[in-house]
Amino acid sequence: MNRLARATSPYLLQHADNPVHWFPWGDEAFEEARRRDVPILLSVGYSACHWCHVMAHESFEDEETAQLMNELFVSVKVDREERPDVDAVYMEATQAMTGQGGWPMTVFMTPGGEPFYCGTYFPRPHFQQLLRAVDEAWRDKRDDVIAQGRKVVGALAGQDVIGGEGAPEPEVLDAAVRDLARSYDEADGGFGAAPKFPPSMALEFLLRHAARGGDGLPMAEGTLEAMARGGMYDQLGGGFARYSVDAHWAVPHFEKMLYDNALLARVYAHWWRLSGGPLARRVALETCDWMLRDLRTPEGGFASALDADSENAEGRHEEGAYYVWTPAELTEILGEEDGAFAAVLFQVTGAGTFEHGTSVLQLRANPDDEERYARIRATLLDARSRRVPPGRDDKVVAAWNGLAIAALAECGAYFERPDLVAAAEDAVRLLRETHWRDGRLLRTSRAGQAGTNAGVLEDYADLAEGLIALYGVTGEAAHARFAGELLDVVLERFADGHGGFYDTADDAERLWKRPQDPTDNATPSGRFAAAGALLSYAALTGSARHREAALAALGPVAPLAQRHSRFAGWGLAVAEAVVAGPLEIAIAGPADDPRTRDLHRAALLGPLPAVVAAGTGVPLLEGRTPVDGRPAAYVCRDFTCRLPVTEVGALQEQIRAAAKH
Repeated sequence: MNRLARATSPYLLQHADNPVHWFPWGDEAFEEARRRDVPILLSVGYSACHWCHVMAHESFEDEETAQLMNELFVSVKVDREERPDVDAVYMEATQAMTGQGGWPMTVFMTPGGEPFYCGTYFPRPHFQQLLRAVDEAWRDKRDDVIAQGRKVVGALAGQDVIGGEGAPEPEVLDAAVRDLARSYDEADGGFGAAPKFPPSMALEFLLRHAARGGDGLPMAEGTLEAMARGGMYDQLGGGFARYSVDAHWAVPHFEKMLYDNALLARVYAHWWRLSGGPLARRVALETCDWMLRDLRTPEGGFASALDADSENAEGRHEEGAYYVWTPAELTEILGEEDGAFAAVLFQVTGAGTFEHGTSVLQLRANPDDEERYARIRATLLDARSRRVPPGRDDKVVAAWNGLAIAALAECGAYFERPDLVAAAEDAVRLLRETHWRDGRLLRTSRAGQAGTNAGVLEDYADLAEGLIALYGVTGEAAHARFAGELLDVVLERFADGHGGFYDTADDAERLWKRPQDPTDNATPSGRFAAAGALLSYAALTGSARHREAALAALGPVAPLAQRHSRFAGWGLAVAEAVVAGPLEIAIAGPADDPRTRDLHRAALLGPLPAVVAAGTGVPLLEGRTPVDGRPAAYVCRDFTCRLPVTEVGALQEQIRAAAKH
């Protein structure tokens, strides 16, 4: 019997009709494996994963393969986005055994949960052979199998976490820039070879470092421009795909994730804040508009992802079918003249840049005729909207919504788009009302109904980061208070006793290893995200406890910065905030006074990492009053403030002077 029909995860529901007798993760599956005395076959994936769909179609929908799985194993299906802790510990085992990882992840393990054979995608003939071979090993060489599992578990459980002593010194940050430069692609931007993933956290670090007068801005700008002009960016609808399969950012892996786009919208907005460039502004806004248009849920949150696959004109599911074009299609929609113009503009060729003679749209140069470009783009977007769209994973993940809240709040403030700020407020309302239960955070919800999985460290930290950013824009003290509640849980439930944090709470389900990874992956690591939120909260409140915890959590940054800085981008960005102060800017004056609003906007647009307080309700504002009846701004470090200023120009000069400090 397939037991996934009652799941709330869209990914698990995709497998609810498989002939495989799937179990969700839980005690029932382990008890059944012990009762039958068979191994567990764990399959981990997510709804937007292309190769997960391929393996599902080839194997999990196949009666012969399903019969083997049902006879020989207890099969467990996990949505990695709902259970990042399960994914993390078994991915570590997969990488240790095979030297690589990915999804779908396929793990064979004992009824006690100890992995003994791991892999990723297997074609059906190979997978069937593997099922029989593992069963034979379990029956004939069980002692060896169990010993192998315990050996892996023992080795990984005993590994030391990367250490270090507090926040790194400025020279370590300089060294990290040099380390990034060693892998920088001068021709195409980005770091390393194909496939290329958006290095959002490293770019944030480079922008902050440049704002402080350091090197690295050309690497950030080269990468940001190359990504925005290539096929990884949706040139019609906005938003970024998960990664580029080539080194030129031309052909994407087409799934579009909330977390990538939230991080990138914020990075492009910060690039605009530093440079004022029109490309940065356009991409930041288009990415936010895409999130609102394609990912916003009726309850006010943001869905997790759009699928990589969709139906083509013949009704078959194909990767990228929604996004690619041929010259003939352009001509049919636009006419001969505009079709030819669009083919050149977007690099749509007869041979194609993707598969089957189709091309992914690129925009490698600014169009000469902006009006014509806008008209053609709108016409193509309208035509594309009549295609069958990719599927949407509509579960709301707390951490990724926290990232979106920060991006929408800041973009709304920078570009004077109150609708974006309102969308961030709506997302907070959903998370507060649905995910926050009895002083703890639940990781997911769907259709307004909370899931059962406990929030992990990144959920608390990223949501706190978003709340503090939103407070800086709106001055609503409730957002700062909620951030404080979340960070209290972080300090009380996730601390490891050595200055770091575990990724799961002390009362979470016990796996064979309590996950604890300080390195960034597709999103900031929970540890570095917590460090950033704790540092910002300390700047608002003057709390030494929160600042000390933030500095201690940055311990792994220095060891990583020397040779692996790409995997410590958010930690490096937070370390830049430490070096900058961060600046604390208090705005004192009536919210409805235009002079207050002008000072507030100037504070938000300062290039250095800063925490901005306006309104009431946080200690940073206490004792900061208008000057001679005029709204005033106070630029402070560690609650020690310069003389207040009442003019925007004077505030900007104080911020510039702080950058030279």
